[in-house]
Amino acid sequence: MPVVVTRPVRESDVKCIVRMVHDLADYERSAHECRLTERQLSDALFSERPALFGHVAEVTGTVVGFVVWFLNFSTWTGTHGVYGEDMFVLPEYRRYGVGRALFNEMAAECVRRGYERLDFATLDWNKPTIAFTASLGAKPLSDWTMYRISGAELARLGGKERLDSPVDT
Repeated sequence: MPVVVTRPVRESDVKCIVRMVHDLADYERSAHECRLTERQLSDALFSERPALFGHVAEVTGTVVGFVVWFLNFSTWTGTHGVYGEDMFVLPEYRRYGVGRALFNEMAAECVRRGYERLDFATLDWNKPTIAFTASLGAKPLSDWTMYRISGAELARLGGKERLDSPVDT
């Protein structure tokens, strides 16, 4: 069993992570939607006030997986939480504890900072990930349905025509 070491993302990891994000998009049957660039990821992770954080997992000095996450906030508990945006482990390193080590890092961030939850989403058809995260104690939020507004709908909802029209009362 290889030794898995986790650590915070460094700028030198960005190129590798972008490649893995594109591999993840391919796995999730959405490669055509993935437009992430090295510049975008670097800016998000390493700006003066970053909004994105992350960790990588290494085996013998080679990055074999990553997780990126950001903060959310519960108005009910009055505390932050972590939302795991993306995680990916190279296929040849799955079943060696890499994913568990990355989840441990996110959970450790929650514990260290006093955050009360760790949220993430997975695709309905991704049975291996569902089984894996269930083994960690994750429970599906069956009473909640995620929604997203993007693309043309987002432009219409938040666009210039909205700013030019009177506010609804």
